[in-house]
Amino acid sequence: MARLDGVRVAPLKEAPIADDGPITRAALVINTRSRTGSKAYTRALDMLRGLGLPIGSAYPLQDPARLPETVGAAVDEGNDLVIVGGGDGTISSVVDMLAHREVPLGLLPLGTANDFARTLHVPTDLEQACRTIAHGKIVDIDLGLSGHNYYANRASIGLGASVAKAMSPTLKKRIGSLAYPVATARAWFDHKPFAARLTFPDGDHAPQEYRSLLQISVANGRYYGGGQIAAHDSGIDDSTLDVSVLRHGNLRELATVARGFRNGTLLHTDQASLFRTRRIQVETEPRLPVNIDGELVANTPQDLSVARNALHVIVPQTWVDGRSAG
Repeated sequence: MARLDGVRVAPLKEAPIADDGPITRAALVINTRSRTGSKAYTRALDMLRGLGLPIGSAYPLQDPARLPETVGAAVDEGNDLVIVGGGDGTISSVVDMLAHREVPLGLLPLGTANDFARTLHVPTDLEQACRTIAHGKIVDIDLGLSGHNYYANRASIGLGASVAKAMSPTLKKRIGSLAYPVATARAWFDHKPFAARLTFPDGDHAPQEYRSLLQISVANGRYYGGGQIAAHDSGIDDSTLDVSVLRHGNLRELATVARGFRNGTLLHTDQASLFRTRRIQVETEPRLPVNIDGELVANTPQDLSVARNALHVIVPQTWVDGRSAG
């Protein structure tokens, strides 16, 4: 793996870095359909080049469906660094192209929630994000794996999937982070309780059965859903997933649970069950869609696991580990 001039490369947990040469060629890929992507493209390109980054190819994409193939092509063309601008959905759509590759990801947070950036302490200010890419350090982090789909933040079943359906691009552009509570309220009225069985192939927890659930979440990152915290000590480099199971209840009970997610104090209660594991299998009745970082890409039953040290990414020099408060 190449390195940025003057950038300290954090030691990896597994394979050592193969090459210690400088970055010689970088690609910029921006989702201009993301909340601030269309305004940021030209500024980002100018700032990155002004900071000395050798941007050889740049792609302003209006069609998000082209993101994976474009990032994959950028890797195959021999770029030492791929810089991606967009929101959490953008990042989740391209991590399959970067997982277990030596090419690091540079992140420009241009979305609504930017939970992945929040976990990594990457600034949402465009200039500061560009400076982070130029002067940061490369670390390796975990990814979640739902079936054959990698994800950065969270996979969810139940209410979370209904929220994803209610989150239109127009709503996100119009009201920003307020789109999450609005979409959640809409989804709540359409939601139907479901039954589920959870099994843990590693034997770290006993099988669990539930009759009336609101949601199952399997989080890789520390933050998701517009700033909710998976667990008070969760991290994106701890080789585990944080599983939360929410039982169906009244609005007052759910408001208490929501506050726990917001400040990271949610505990194992009558309303919620929490598990930490490396792998979980989820069956539901009826079959339900699985929401992966805002995109509905699969259905239950689903096998979810952690992909350890799967992604190289640039973070600020001050970033310590995935559990740091931010």
